[in-house]
Amino acid sequence: MPSPSSFITTLLLCCFLQLYLAFAGDPFVFYDWTVSYIGASPLGVKQKVIGINGQFPGPILNATTNWNVVVNVKNDLDEPLLLTWNGVQHRKNSWQDGVSGTSCPIPAGWNWTYQFQVKDQIGSFFYFPSLNFQKAAGGYGGVIINNREVIPLPFGFPDGDITILLSDWYTRSHKDLRKDVENGVDLGVPDGVLINGFGPYRYDDTLVPGGISYQIINVEPGKDLGRKTYRFRVHNVGISTSLNFRIQNHNLLLVETEGSYTVQQNYENMDIHVGQSYSFLVTMDQNATTDYYIVASPRFVNTSWDRATGVAILHYSNSQGPASGPLPALMGQDDPSFSMNQARSIRWNVSAGAARPNPQGSFRYGDITVTDVYVILNRPPELINGKWRTTLNGISYLPPSTPLKLAQQFKVLGVYKLDFPNKFMNRPPKVDTSLINGTFKGFMEIIFQNNDTTVQTYHMDGYAFFVVGMDFGVWTENSRSTYNKWDGVARSTTQVFPGAWTAILVSLDNAGIWNLRAENLNSWYLGQEVYIQVVNPEVDYTESSLPQNAIYCGLLSSLQKEQSHKFDFSMGSPFCSNSRVMLALLLLVLIESFFFSMWSVVL
Repeated sequence: MPSPSSFITTLLLCCFLQLYLAFAGDPFVFYDWTVSYIGASPLGVKQKVIGINGQFPGPILNATTNWNVVVNVKNDLDEPLLLTWNGVQHRKNSWQDGVSGTSCPIPAGWNWTYQFQVKDQIGSFFYFPSLNFQKAAGGYGGVIINNREVIPLPFGFPDGDITILLSDWYTRSHKDLRKDVENGVDLGVPDGVLINGFGPYRYDDTLVPGGISYQIINVEPGKDLGRKTYRFRVHNVGISTSLNFRIQNHNLLLVETEGSYTVQQNYENMDIHVGQSYSFLVTMDQNATTDYYIVASPRFVNTSWDRATGVAILHYSNSQGPASGPLPALMGQDDPSFSMNQARSIRWNVSAGAARPNPQGSFRYGDITVTDVYVILNRPPELINGKWRTTLNGISYLPPSTPLKLAQQFKVLGVYKLDFPNKFMNRPPKVDTSLINGTFKGFMEIIFQNNDTTVQTYHMDGYAFFVVGMDFGVWTENSRSTYNKWDGVARSTTQVFPGAWTAILVSLDNAGIWNLRAENLNSWYLGQEVYIQVVNPEVDYTESSLPQNAIYCGLLSSLQKEQSHKFDFSMGSPFCSNSRVMLALLLLVLIESFFFSMWSVVL
């Protein structure tokens, strides 16, 4: 007969095994966010902005490769809300993508919990509200996905990690801006450029009024050979303006963009187009006789845009005085050729590991046979049926009342068609809900041809694609001879210059329905988007099923329970599952002590 102590030990081991199986998977991180209007005066004019937990910009979402992220969002706005996660791939889980084609919006006064895994990803991304032009009022914040400890960074660990959010900004409300766009009114020159929600430092009394708060980035210089180096994660979260980022007297060592480690090159400045993200290492190697300007200025514009320049301050702890004098000059301010050559110089670091230990370059995209080709041509806004619309291949996307993913799940007919043309059709433009029918595990080539007069950027949810070529003029099949088939950078957002083309290659290995859109908010809002349906023909039990907390709308509204999500907060703790395992072990020790003390009393 077993002794009492062995019985208790066996019982506790069984309990521990159950707890381990329950909690010892990939860690969880929890966030509770309330999205609401708050008062702010970033440019000295009182206005309503969209904040998260009272912050503008919102909090940084910080996770590590393969972690599970749970974000409970309460919508305290006066209109529906969705948050999308720019660059986060949501492997086999487009339910969590936060765009109109994948889920019903969160009604005002309700909350909804996003739950997704940052599977096989590292890098710098951001989130923002995807509906109703709300991004023009804020609601955005940074996303950091760290390397696992078993995979070293391809550079020395930085002394600090700094997120910079750049945005062109208007003092008009997002509701007024969207009305202007609907009426064919150009947005015009922004009232300013914000850096982390702050207006410009008063570098010029004639251009910048007094009383505006500005961002100060405080750094430590280090000494002699031990100069400190900081990682700057810089995102253009704006509406429609390409911005040039630079730090006075400091080089920007590019190391990562949108989840890919890059060949490490120094730049004096970097053009960052709408929706793009970059990581730079910046070494504090100056003598700090003064503070230094951090500048974000519009590109390809005239002097009437001078007041729309974002300026922050880099402040060494041993600085001897404030920054003064002219901003660091930008050569070729109106020259797209300079910007295109800079973009071409950004290369994939094929020898570095990222989310996985094997080198990034072990995926030899240049050796894969292309299965589908789409040449996607945009046009400036035009009247279709009496309304201003933008198009891709002559089609302006019409969001249905029933999200595409829900219609697919419940086999609702007539919501969308799989007939998006693979080239521009010589026919009148139309408004339609037309999707690209992607081939699962196919290899797609997409060429964006920009017939607009401004830089447009295009983003694909669910994937990182390879930017293999760009040039001025009209793309032809002969253009393929210029493609980079070895170290073109993998990213999720690419620029297309006016009168030019950009080519990408993408492996369609992520089942779901995924948004391909113009990141320029005015172009996107008027219909410049399309969805790609990618269906695994075999049963895949690892693909995420319909969330239990799904909201129903449109033709499926009858399935929605009355206010089933209203004010239902997760009350999630910030602990990840590893912390929970430690708490469970502590609990088991206490239980064991209790059992043995009780047994001693009985004896």
